[in-house]
Amino acid sequence: MPPALDSPVGAPQDGPGGGLRRRSVVQDSHGEFILAASLIPVFRREDGELAVVLVRRTEWGIHGGQLAFPGGKHDPGDQNLLETALREAWEEIGLPREAVTLLATLPPLATVSTGFLIHPFLARIRRPAQWHRQEREIAEILEVGLRDLLSPEAQGEEVLQFPAWPEPRRFPFTRIGPHKLWGATYRILTPLLPRLLQGEWEI
Repeated sequence: MPPALDSPVGAPQDGPGGGLRRRSVVQDSHGEFILAASLIPVFRREDGELAVVLVRRTEWGIHGGQLAFPGGKHDPGDQNLLETALREAWEEIGLPREAVTLLATLPPLATVSTGFLIHPFLARIRRPAQWHRQEREIAEILEVGLRDLLSPEAQGEEVLQFPAWPEPRRFPFTRIGPHKLWGATYRILTPLLPRLLQGEWEI
């Protein structure tokens, strides 16, 4: 895992993901993957509790209707994958880069069913006075308390079947209101929750 960072984000340099700056597709023994990046925006609410910002995607697209972090595909014009995450956060929810302090570059995660290699970046943010969602792609912006995500009542499992799989598989999820947080976002966020609540990073 790359060393954790704790610095305000200005114009990204070749750093996190810098070696991939001109490639949008990578290949390994598991196949070909589309490069993508996500920002994990965490902030402290007025009541002192930590919260994370998630989006619910519109029904359009391969991840339609799902809960996710702000993020998306790497563009060849992006300087690096951090630039991808910052650009997508600005486009999708109106989060300016000057409101972002990078805390950690997390290990990439592959989504075999949809073919993405996601590079997550954990960040402390200054919450803007108002969110501005990209209406075509984002149906809703959610601010979710971290302790709520660990509630036993919010945990569940579901059996899913994808065309490329020989048999159904069981997936854990976390309920957030009427929605379910599962898949790559669940796999990225769940291990971070105790670390964030224990104060591993200053937020």
